[in-house]
Amino acid sequence: MMSAPLDRLIDALADTGMTRFFRRMFDEYPDLLMKDQTVEAVRPDRTFKLGGRWVTNFGSDSFLGLDQDPRVTSAIERGVRAWGSHNGSSRAFASVEPNVRAERKIAEWLGTEAALIYPSVTLANVGALPGLVTRRDVLVADQFAHNSIDEGLKLAKARGVRTAKFAHNSPEALEETLRSLHPFRHAVIAVDGVYSMSGHLPPLAEFQRIARQHNACLYVDDAHASGVLGEHGRGTVREALGGYDNVLTIGSLSKGFSCLGGFVGGSQAAIDVLKLKSNSLIFGGPVPPPYLEAVCAVVDILMSAEYPVLRAKLDANVRQLTRGAAQLGLAVMGGRVPIVSVLVGGEEATLKAGKFLYDHGYYVQSVVFPAVPHGAGVLRMQVNANHAPTQIDGLLDALAALKDATPMPEASAVASLVAA
Repeated sequence: MMSAPLDRLIDALADTGMTRFFRRMFDEYPDLLMKDQTVEAVRPDRTFKLGGRWVTNFGSDSFLGLDQDPRVTSAIERGVRAWGSHNGSSRAFASVEPNVRAERKIAEWLGTEAALIYPSVTLANVGALPGLVTRRDVLVADQFAHNSIDEGLKLAKARGVRTAKFAHNSPEALEETLRSLHPFRHAVIAVDGVYSMSGHLPPLAEFQRIARQHNACLYVDDAHASGVLGEHGRGTVREALGGYDNVLTIGSLSKGFSCLGGFVGGSQAAIDVLKLKSNSLIFGGPVPPPYLEAVCAVVDILMSAEYPVLRAKLDANVRQLTRGAAQLGLAVMGGRVPIVSVLVGGEEATLKAGKFLYDHGYYVQSVVFPAVPHGAGVLRMQVNANHAPTQIDGLLDALAALKDATPMPEASAVASLVAA
């Protein structure tokens, strides 16, 4: 029987580009790739059952450990009882009361006039960025900005908007790029608030100065800083600029918040326009009410006297892992947020290193191309506030054993990688 067109389409896609690359990796490293593992159970002490064995989890982005906080889980239970499992409607028609309350509380916490919740940060970026520009405007982004910003640029470009990228964290390159795009009506400059792999923060004050000179505004994806950087976890923008004038800030409700969704914070006028022009908000399903109740509970924790204590625990854990890995002579990146990466190198070596740590009782993420450049794979370790110091010591012991068992790049390799 002749195969169906869909079957032929899938066969063609399977032999194309990145799909072919990944299929080859699955074939070559079936015992090393751990991306299809099932988490079978979790415990409050940051351990989980993966592949039939209990290991300590250093792959969770629940940075503050609030996924295990009874106030957060109780809020979800309360939301289910009061509202059921879902809103039942797009926000183009109506918003449940917890949505309005959560947005108000986020805005009060940030110090912005208003906030708008999306189902995820990715949907915020692919919806808000194209919604902010027309063919008379331009959209530029840092070359290392998050993939979802890149996707937002592609959507805007498909609508006839001119887009460009500039050299990472370079005010000079930004200014040159904007000059090359003149004339335009307005420009939007999109950057990350913190680049999770390197730990780099953008020079926001310099970018703001350039933006004003070129009739541009800043758009800062601060997802990796939400809840874990700045006073009360507000992130990088308010700390760097003192406020949100001429800035839209984007945050995550999943990582530090341990809930669901993303948000845009800014002026009331900007939020009102995004409600009308952001397709991923208009045509996407909203965050369910139980998680909106949980978001409200988390904001209360961030604004409480407890937060500095929780944050001090997290910061101490990050320092312990970062310093310990550096003392081992490993090539350490990150550590500005609770993400610490160790450079390994080639794809096979990186996958083997991750499996080595797993066999020693510690789960970390083996990150390879295309998330990082070819030959620059890393072990990505995510630190949580409820990791015990003994667990971090155990991971460091496993890293020391890994270094003894296999060649690892020296610390100086990080500088050359960043320079490249």
